[in-house]
Amino acid sequence: MQPRGLRNNNPLNIRRGKSRWLGTRRTVTDKEFEEFQFLSFGYRAAWILLKNYYSFIILESGHYTLSAIIHRWAPPEDGNDTKAYIRSIIRLTGGQVVGNRPLPLPDTQEGKCIFTLIIRAMTCIECGIGWDEVDTEMIEKGWRQAFEGMRVKY
Repeated sequence: MQPRGLRNNNPLNIRRGKSRWLGTRRTVTDKEFEEFQFLSFGYRAAWILLKNYYSFIILESGHYTLSAIIHRWAPPEDGNDTKAYIRSIIRLTGGQVVGNRPLPLPDTQEGKCIFTLIIRAMTCIECGIGWDEVDTEMIEKGWRQAFEGMRVKY
């Protein structure tokens, strides 16, 4: 059976909330997590959330880093092992992403490269799948949908 995040086309397991995301399914079965029509829409939502975190994180700590992002994404007060999550991303990206190094914004070309690695690693962690099982083409399609206003045809 496919992991929940992939069944929902929501590979980062974005929880249901007040946001009205583009590309959500009309009929939903999961009361806890968002469900998208296509995988790229799930990645689009992830890109937008990670970019939106910038404002909150800068106000809170002044540093937009992997550590700050994951402390917001998977906070320890919600029962998450946030430090292990950060270590896993660093390990999965081969050390290309470091916990306390400032990150560029995801909607820039430099940010696209770094956050593609981060989102790929987060997909592995959230869905319990291997690095080679992550569809990087869909991650990039999600970036284009989020930041280039690309109209998608299926």
